[in-house]
Parts: sequence; structure tokens; C-alpha cells
Amino acid sequence: MSNPFYRLAPFIQEYIYRNNWTELRSVQVDACRVLMDTEDHLLIASATATGKTEAALFPALTQLYEHPSRSVGILYIGPLKALINDQFERLNDLLREARIPVWHWHGDVSQNEKAKLLRRPSGMLQITPESLEGLLMNRPNAIPQLFGDLRFIVVDEVHAFMGQDRGTQLLCQLVRIESMACCTPRRIGLSATLSDYETAKKWLSAGTSRGVAVSNPSGGSRLRLAVEHFSMPDARDTEQAEQLAQARATFYEYIYDATHTKKALIFTNSRTDAEEVTREMRTVAARRCERDVFYVHHGSISAMLREEAEAALREGPGPAVAAATLTLELGIDLGNLERVMQVGAPYSCSSFVQRLGRSGRRGQPSEMLFVCPEEEDESAPLPSRIPWTLLRAISVIELYTKDRWIEPFTLRRQPIGLLYHQTMSILKAMGEATPRDLALKVLALPAFREIEPEDYKTFLRYLLQTDHIQRVDDGGLIIGLTGEKVVNNFRFYAVFKDEEEHAVYSGTEEIGSITTVPPPGYALTLAGRSWRVIEVDSRHKAVYVKPIRGRSDTLWLGAGGDLDTRVVAKMRDILHSNEIYSYLRPNAVKRLEKARRLAHETGLLKNIVVNAGGDSLFILPWIGSRQFRTLVRVLKFILKEPLRMRTILPTEPYYLTVAGQCSAEELKRELERLAEQTIDPLKLLDEAEAPFLGKYDEFVSPDLLRKAFVIDGLDLEFFNHINY
Repeated sequence: MSNPFYRLAPFIQEYIYRNNWTELRSVQVDACRVLMDTEDHLLIASATATGKTEAALFPALTQLYEHPSRSVGILYIGPLKALINDQFERLNDLLREARIPVWHWHGDVSQNEKAKLLRRPSGMLQITPESLEGLLMNRPNAIPQLFGDLRFIVVDEVHAFMGQDRGTQLLCQLVRIESMACCTPRRIGLSATLSDYETAKKWLSAGTSRGVAVSNPSGGSRLRLAVEHFSMPDARDTEQAEQLAQARATFYEYIYDATHTKKALIFTNSRTDAEEVTREMRTVAARRCERDVFYVHHGSISAMLREEAEAALREGPGPAVAAATLTLELGIDLGNLERVMQVGAPYSCSSFVQRLGRSGRRGQPSEMLFVCPEEEDESAPLPSRIPWTLLRAISVIELYTKDRWIEPFTLRRQPIGLLYHQTMSILKAMGEATPRDLALKVLALPAFREIEPEDYKTFLRYLLQTDHIQRVDDGGLIIGLTGEKVVNNFRFYAVFKDEEEHAVYSGTEEIGSITTVPPPGYALTLAGRSWRVIEVDSRHKAVYVKPIRGRSDTLWLGAGGDLDTRVVAKMRDILHSNEIYSYLRPNAVKRLEKARRLAHETGLLKNIVVNAGGDSLFILPWIGSRQFRTLVRVLKFILKEPLRMRTILPTEPYYLTVAGQCSAEELKRELERLAEQTIDPLKLLDEAEAPFLGKYDEFVSPDLLRKAFVIDGLDLEFFNHINY
């Protein structure tokens, strides 16, 4: 095609001139070709900071400029309010001259602004799935006017939705919009973290008949990677406690020296670790009489403090260092970061790539420095002496940098909790519906195509029995009294699990929130500082604190992520190999070589079952988290009794410790025998067991929950991945 620059709206051309761009990037040229010359949906899979947002919006906004929409013309859906706010500020500059309004809609937006949009829907609307759910439920009559001439739907950070209940909810919403507003918008998905394009294309086009074009510009980026390891002694006596204190001090001094003069991000895998890192960095700064340039950023920090951290990284002169969880993993523009660190290791290649992409802007190489602190105790049981975190760090690096592999997405076939959510949302919007009409609307959604009509009848009968829905005199269905308590709570808009939180105040300033409420006098860590609880106001869900010096506790329970079988299998390969990876720092090299010697000397890599001494055995299956949990059930429900096992203790997903009267050879032989048989998955559940996989599963009949768990919660193919 001819240079697409000359086909863009004048205000976009002026924007490009004003920002001193010399040419459109390849991803932007691709997007113009697809969106201007075809009717396809578009999946833009390009690295961070390659101009994906502009690629999607330049041609879409050009169409709105040339042919103004009679309603909202572009619907932008983002996973985070912070990301929406960031894009809102960027787009206001772009669109001011074009007189195309940009609206955003979430919990922090005033009712006055929302009312203006509803009176004169136009331009572009930015929204989260949760706020979109509220619109569809509570303002169904406004949907036709709001979206009747909708042209494009942009789903940002599409990988953050795929494979999650939240993404399935979003697909349901898109189909509902098209049905309610009689529109056929094109969809544009944006991601820096995709490898399974076929699954992503199916996801993006679900419920539509359009094809999906993919823009995936080639060309690798330069990387700077380093991994260092820190051994932490087990503090069981005074001498070891002193050694642990010294090791911890060395670890935090290392992080401080690597970051305190730069604009840097320190990623952690939990809020607890983010808080501890920030607190310790401030302690080091105070001891050295140096500036406190440290911030903390996670979902339980107040919006004001999160925005302060973002502004310091993006706009401040520096240095500025923020310890963060996944809240800064997604595409908020933080400007030119000089360093990205990772405490521990990500649980997925996807997360590694997303975090790596926070650096490397403006022509600089992407870089990440891993620091892996792990307890090391020579007297500990054999498998716990393996540096699992170090191996995981190397595994995700090798899988991505050598194979460009990223975890594939697994779409749930029986999202039964989401079936409850969408049924209640649609019934709320309809007010009243016959069972047939309700079933037609719900089962037409792409998420529920594997739900059998008979199962849906069972589902509705159970909701009638539990008063979540009621039957009125004419045979129609309405939401029941029990259902109203669920549906009328603002938490219903979200399908991800959230805990009820108490806001924490220092004076009149909100500093964050906590889910576990401590008594007065308790010392807690929040926003990277220590506080003493003064008062707890349970009625208003508020905790009042004052600042203190010294150590304090964090109040969040840690939870690791799930690992793919390929990541765990690669960890085994690394342990078996003799390769010394160029990015390993000296301590990491020594720790890896030590672990390899241990593995070879003990036969840890040759046998799936290893004697642990006495009547105990270790099982090291080298499989992913879902497969590991299935193996635990196989041992518990099929092998425990015949093999006379007394206890089964999993250390997910790396190894199990079993105790009893069976030998290693006997256990290995039985696992090999089962691998050749067909196991009835229902035998892996207790008779009365109906495990929950989603937020709303508790409202669904136990029989349907059991069926859903067998299909989506278990994976009996794990036998195929075990190296006997």
C-alpha cells in the first residue's frame, strides 16, 4: 500500500510532526493496512514500547474523524484503572484538536462525567470489565444509544484476560453489547506477551464471523540479563540467627547499591515482599544518611500513593525506586527506566517478558537483574536443598531467550461459576424472563457452548431451590431474595476473587488497605513503613495507625503462581546439564554447581521416587502445578490404601514426601501401571466433595461443580510427562 501516513487524519499527522517522528513503525503500518483495507479483527503482538496503542488508534480515530459516529465509536477496555488513567492523559493531548471526546468510566470517575456521556455518547470510552458489567446490568436501556454505532473495540493487554474467568466474562460482555445495541464492531487486541497466536485469534474473534489478522513485527531486541543467588542460613540457634541477619543485610545492601542512584523498578511476587524490600531499602538509606527515594506499589496501597510512585518514575528528575507486584507489570508508561530487578523468579515466561518490557525504551537494551534469596540448610531433607527459585529463574530465561516460548492459554470448558454470574447479570438487565428465553441468551454466549441444555436446567432448578431466582405467577423468572443480596453488592461486577478490606489511615490520610485486621497495639508494615495500630473502627471498616520505628509484620498470606510443565521440565534439564549460563553471577554459578553435584550424587534425576530414610519416600515428578495437584489426588484416592501410605505431604509443585510401608520400587511400579490405564476422574474426589474453581462456584449445584472440576481442575495426562 502507499505510505499510510498520508491517509491518516490531519490532527494525527500533526501529532506525528509535533513529536518529531521520522516514520511510522512497522506495527503501525501493518495496523493501517488491516484496519483501512480489510474488515478483519486485528491482533497486535509487539514488544513493549513499540507503539501498539498508536497502531490501533491512528486508523480507528481517522475513521471517526472522517465519518463521525452516532454513539461511542471506540470502546477501549483495559485491565487496570491505572492503565486507563494513563492512556486517558495521553489521548487527551492527541484528540484535543480533533474534537473527538475521550471518556473514562470506573469507580473513581464522578457521576456528573458519566451523566454527560450518557446524554451525548460519542468519541472513545475507556472502561474496565467490571464497570462494563455494571453498565450492562443496571443501564440496559442506555446500551443501544451508547453503542449503537460502535466501530471498534480495543482490548489492551489481551494476555492479561485470556485463560482467566475475567477474560471469559469480557467475551460474554462483547457479545451482549453486539446483541443489545445491534452493532458489529471490529476487535483489536494488544499484547507484548503472546506466542500462541491461533488460540489468541480464536479468543479475540469468539462469537463473531470475522477473521483475525496478526501484526507481529520481526526483529529481536537486545537483552541484558543477570542472575545472582543469596543463601540464607536456617536460624535455629543464636549463631545461625546472627548469620541470617548478616546474610539478609548483605542481600538488601546489594539491592540498594544496584538501584538507589537510578530510576528503577524492583518486581516481587507478593505484596509482602514488596513491603519488606521497601522497608529495608529505607532502613539502609537512613543508616547511610542518604535520601529516601523508595516507593511501594501494589493493589493494597492507596491510589494517591500509587500515583505518587508512578509520577516519580515517569516525570521526576530521579533517582526513584519502586518495589511493585503485577500492578506495574502491565503497560502504564513509566518513561525511561534505567533498571528492572526481580526478587526471586517469576512463575511464568509471560510474566518475565512483561516485566522485562518495562525497561529497554528509547533505544536502550531491555535488562533485568534477578536476585534469588533462598534458605540453605545442609541438614534439611534432600529436595529442599535444591535451589528451586534459582532453577526457575534460569528456566524462564532459557525458554524465552532461546525458544521464544511463552505459556499457551488454557480456556475453561465448564466455567460454571461464571455461568451463575452471567445468568444473574442478564436476568437483572431483563427484569423478568422465561426459562427458555434466559437459556437462549445465556447459552448463546461463546463461553458456554459446552454447557449441555440439560445441565442448564439442573443449574436453574438449583437456583430456584436456593432462592437465588424465583418463579412468578406467569411462569417467568426473576432474581430471588438471596440472589438480590449477591447481585446488588458492588463486588458482584468482578469475577475475580477479592477479599473485604479495611482502609488504613494515618491521621486523615489513607495509606492503603488490609484484609486481616489486627488489634490495637499491633505493629504492621504498609506502604514500606512501620505503623502501630491505634484504633479499629469495624463499623466503617477503618484502621487508624501512627508511624513507629523498628520491625513490624505484613498481613498478607503469600501465594505462589502456577507453573507450566515445560517450565518445570526445563528446570530438571538445567540441573542435569553442565552448561554455565553467561548471565549467572558468581554466587549463582557456585550454587548451581553445588545443586548439580547433589543431584548426581543422590540419583535425584534418575528416579521419580527416592528413598528419604526410615519409612519415607520423596516423589519428584517434574510436572506443572495442575498436573502435580492431580498426582496428589491419585496418590490419596487410588494408591494410599493399597500401598499402605500413612501420610502424603506435597511441596507444590516440586516434590512430595510420603510415609508408610511401601518401597520406592513398589510405588514407582504402581505409577507406571496406572499410566497404562484409564482412570475414572470421579474417583479422585471424595463422595461429598465439590471443589471451587471460581468466585461464584459456591452458588452452583454440587453435581455440576464436580463435573466442572473433573474437566477443568484435573489433568490425567500428567503420566505422559513423567520421566520414569
